[in-house]
Amino acid sequence: MDFFERQNQTRRSSRWLVLLFVLAVAAIVTATTFLVLVIFGQPPNPQMGLLTAANLQQQTGLLVTSAVGVALVMFLASLYRSASLRGGGGKVAREFGGQLLDSDTRDPKLRRLRNVVEEIALAAGIAVPEIYVLEQEDGINAFAAGYTPADAAIGVTRGTLDKLNREELQGVIAHEFSHILNGDMRLNIRLMGLIFGILVLAIVGQRILSGAYLFGGGRSRNNNGAAAILAAGIGLLAIGYIGLFFGRWIKAAVARQRESLADASAVQFTRHPGGIAGALKKIAVYSEGAQLQANTEEVNHMLFGEATTARMFATHPPLVERIRAIEPSFQPEELETLAARIQRGEERENERAERKSSAKAEPWSAQGILDSIGQIDQQTLLLAGALAGQLPEPLMDAAHGVASAPLLLLYLLLDPNEDVRGHQLEAIRAHDNASTEQQVLDMIRQHGLPAPEHRLPLLEASLPALKRRPPQALRDLLEIVRVLSEADHRISPFEFLLAQVLRDYLQQTLESARGDTSGRKTLENRRNETGTTLAALAHFGNQQDTSAAQAAYAAGAKALNLDTPAAWPTAQGWTSALRGALDQLKALAPDEKRRLIQAWITTVFHDNKALAEELELLRAMSLTIHVPIPPLSPQG
Repeated sequence: MDFFERQNQTRRSSRWLVLLFVLAVAAIVTATTFLVLVIFGQPPNPQMGLLTAANLQQQTGLLVTSAVGVALVMFLASLYRSASLRGGGGKVAREFGGQLLDSDTRDPKLRRLRNVVEEIALAAGIAVPEIYVLEQEDGINAFAAGYTPADAAIGVTRGTLDKLNREELQGVIAHEFSHILNGDMRLNIRLMGLIFGILVLAIVGQRILSGAYLFGGGRSRNNNGAAAILAAGIGLLAIGYIGLFFGRWIKAAVARQRESLADASAVQFTRHPGGIAGALKKIAVYSEGAQLQANTEEVNHMLFGEATTARMFATHPPLVERIRAIEPSFQPEELETLAARIQRGEERENERAERKSSAKAEPWSAQGILDSIGQIDQQTLLLAGALAGQLPEPLMDAAHGVASAPLLLLYLLLDPNEDVRGHQLEAIRAHDNASTEQQVLDMIRQHGLPAPEHRLPLLEASLPALKRRPPQALRDLLEIVRVLSEADHRISPFEFLLAQVLRDYLQQTLESARGDTSGRKTLENRRNETGTTLAALAHFGNQQDTSAAQAAYAAGAKALNLDTPAAWPTAQGWTSALRGALDQLKALAPDEKRRLIQAWITTVFHDNKALAEELELLRAMSLTIHVPIPPLSPQG
């Protein structure tokens, strides 16, 4: 199953989730209406039965009012909970007790965690998510939360860091990245909102009982009003258990298949089944397992491991079943051997060997790139690890700092031409101050100009720190990025990439863009915009040869199999035209995005080579329409 099919499957799961929610609401409304009828709808004539047609007709107003009221309360509660989670993954992680990973931590286990997350994000071609640690939790568990990759957060327990080696930790993190890439995070947060709406009546029942006890001083009362209130509280609490039943049923129906898919994806990403299998075995062996001290009723479906002992409506397949799906020859007796080895202290940390910085990239093919979207394989992970190992540590530290990340972005935009760079430094001083200019100059003196292959990884590593800056500071940063990019009166693909990625990422965080990242539009309805994107790729791949550029453009248009060939558009004012086109193409359906990406790749590889500028522009365009492309090396 490829990236685009997984996106379609997630959308189908969302529709299934809404249907289950409506059925649960209908059942709870029916039960609550019957409770209201029992308490407040007794017939005035004792000879008339409660459920007779005459009494029901007499109580029509009461029943309709109660049914509509209950349904409205549930829907409003669901909307309220969903709105409270608009802060994205970081909001969920903080509610769950997570602490944001300190950018300058010296804890080797925390640094290892950050390195693993950054390597997998780089291999996946998406922004590095925020990282949270649940310091008080000894169980082995983790989660990914958020609406989009831009506001994603990964949470990991201290038990995971202490008990797993690097390969096992990598398997767990790869599992969570599968949830990010597959769109499961958005589904999980929607599930939290809907489940809260289902459980709200139990909360109301608890409040009624608590209030009755408080105002009654714990003493029983003989008047009918107090008895009715008490009966209503008990009844709502009982109906709340119906809500709890439906909530767990819905979570189990939606989550179990997604967890199995994430396990399989983690193996596919790392090409090392022993990593995630080892983590699952340790959950089975350690007494804490995956259990957590915090109340996990609301979030159990998004955790790596089952955090409760409940077997009915479990949100995860049984551990032995999960392990056997990864290692078919596994026998439960192996857990006893593992437990004994852990108890004797004989298990050693099996750190992955240092990746060779000289690792060579395999030649890319158009189909290979298309197949790699939304996937993390051993080759891309190896390349990402090698690239991450080459990044200067002081620059990575700067990327992690809230105060230093903006300086790093300015440094990445500096032009190799000394005259242009001088104008850029003057602009930094005019826009900000001399101190900022001096700090950027210090980076140049210490590290020289940024290597082209280091710029995008450093940009992606800096995004979580940038998100923690005030909104106005981010808008100011976008403005100075624009000024520096235009200092030489031309926009390079990397300058476009940086500005576009930064603008799109910050737009999602500042404006809370929580909608689905795919729509229902077709390429036939976006012909002009498609032509603009193909022209930009063809132009930058063949700047000195107009006929070759037109041939590359024609190949890309032909790959789309449109009814009539698209015309060769002008490349004048390409940045604003391309930005507007990409904004429209975000609304394409997943299958249409697949066709578009294939046409882009065909355009780039028309001459059997790929320049760095072409690949930077291809990644920028893909990221803008929310399709992550892994790191690519220039070919030819």
